[in-house]
Amino acid sequence: MNYLDRIKITYIIAIIVMMLFIVFIIFIVLMYNRKQLLYIKEKQLKEAEHQNQLLQKELEKQKSIEQERERISHDMHDDLGAGISALKLQAEFLKQKAKNDDLQSDIDELLKTSEEINLSMREMLWSLNSGNDTLGSFIDYAIQYADNFLKRTKIKLWSESIDIISDTPISTELRRNMFLCLKEAINNAYKHSCAQSLKLSFLQENNVFSMKISDDGVGIQHEHSGGNGLRNMKRRMKEQNGECQILKEGPGTQILFKTTI
Repeated sequence: MNYLDRIKITYIIAIIVMMLFIVFIIFIVLMYNRKQLLYIKEKQLKEAEHQNQLLQKELEKQKSIEQERERISHDMHDDLGAGISALKLQAEFLKQKAKNDDLQSDIDELLKTSEEINLSMREMLWSLNSGNDTLGSFIDYAIQYADNFLKRTKIKLWSESIDIISDTPISTELRRNMFLCLKEAINNAYKHSCAQSLKLSFLQENNVFSMKISDDGVGIQHEHSGGNGLRNMKRRMKEQNGECQILKEGPGTQILFKTTI
């Protein structure tokens, strides 16, 4: 073997060694990357399991809260409801026996107060019942409340529901605050508007819910434009990441409540 052949063999051996070294480096890198991927996947799996455990605990907590709400609701209905009914019956019995006009007047006030307490209790029971946490339930109750309130007045009630998906879930807090805004708006219309009619309009656009209360009265007078009622409604809607707008101030008033559900 001459000198040139030895050089060629040496080069070939060097190239083979380099190629083997490169293959070894690639193999080490691939194994490292594989271990890193396995580590990341294992970490993600553990994180997912942790999140699942947290979610499970939150669901159990929510279930426990709902069960407690239901228990309180049933207790209020059974105990307070029965007590108020007994009080009303006793007052009516005393009124029949009373001959003094002043005493009868006091008993009438007692009956009126017991009826107000009974209505307040029904509202609380409705708020506590998790089965009412849907858009359809809220709208039905809102119309029922407005009808019961206005039937003692000269104001005629109209209502409309547009594109409402009844089983759309809403939170208890949002349902309660929207209802309190409705009560305040209807009470303001009764006390200040001198209206002949009032209209409730409910609209759902994907995940946006709007409630508009319109009347044909004299509009919001300047002395009432900064009243506590309007401030409270705006505050309640702001707390729910919603808004309260006065669209029309007279003649007639339109108040719009809008929020994401």
